[in-house]
Amino acid sequence: MIHIANLRHQYGERAALNGVSFDVRRAEIFGLLGPNGSGKTTMFRILSTLMLPTSGAAEILGHDVTRDPDGVRRRIGVVFQSRSIDVKLSAEENLFHVGHLFGITGAPLKKRVAEMLERVSLADRAKDLAESFSGGMQRRLELAKGLLHHPQVLLLDEPTTGLDPGARRDLWQYLALLRDQEGVTILVTTHLMEEAEKCDRLAILSHGNLVGLGTPSELRSEIGGDVILLDAREPQQLAAAIHQRFQIDATVLDDGRVRMERAGGHRFVPDLVEAFPGEIDSVSVSKPTLEDVFIRRTGHRFWNEDAAGVEQRASASAKKKKH
Repeated sequence: MIHIANLRHQYGERAALNGVSFDVRRAEIFGLLGPNGSGKTTMFRILSTLMLPTSGAAEILGHDVTRDPDGVRRRIGVVFQSRSIDVKLSAEENLFHVGHLFGITGAPLKKRVAEMLERVSLADRAKDLAESFSGGMQRRLELAKGLLHHPQVLLLDEPTTGLDPGARRDLWQYLALLRDQEGVTILVTTHLMEEAEKCDRLAILSHGNLVGLGTPSELRSEIGGDVILLDAREPQQLAAAIHQRFQIDATVLDDGRVRMERAGGHRFVPDLVEAFPGEIDSVSVSKPTLEDVFIRRTGHRFWNEDAAGVEQRASASAKKKKH
């Protein structure tokens, strides 16, 4: 359904994508997981035909995003992170407007608008202005817009931004229904680990590089044990001493904690504390998460930067230089 081959993109001298390759299968929820500046927003813009890649190939349903952008646009639905509905129009007026853009008119459009409002539980608010809707309701209207023309592929950029926990849960339940009942292929960008866990498969990006690809369980299984985190006054010295004493790779994270992986971690902790009395302030033992996969693949934590994001700043800087 989606084919990405050696995709590259530059913002001036900065590489946003470094030869990324992966495929998205039919009727799956595929996640692009990464912190701001990882390349996922650039990937989304290329797939939605808003940006041309520097090199490489991106195809959706056999249509190349560079050579046949119109063919791609006719077959995809897109829900952007920023609001794209007109809040001064009613729910149904927003959908009628989108339908006209796709060449749908008359009775077929009226029927489809009614279907979509019913599907996203807004049928009773069809005549109400979108500005009167809650954030969750506006997001559902965005989804209805993206799905109005029966796309086979739906692209979602950080779809739960600004939603409360209940609205987030409802959104993901609806995405699962789209996949299971209508066979829609869904690609979603996210920086949230709990949302990444809901995806069928993931591509993990870091600084423009693909650092992980697979199901959440496949990715977590590479850890092969528990994750132990230690707080200590001298973390570098403690990490070196642990390695020397137990032949375990212990690393110091950006926040100063000492991290290691060990099968049966809870049984190992007493030996660890006894070996270094007074040097360890606190200990935590947990099962591996997707963030642990990110740490293992990149050597650093999954930090999130400011909301504007590195990619947006780099893009703006590159545009400014051209002008």
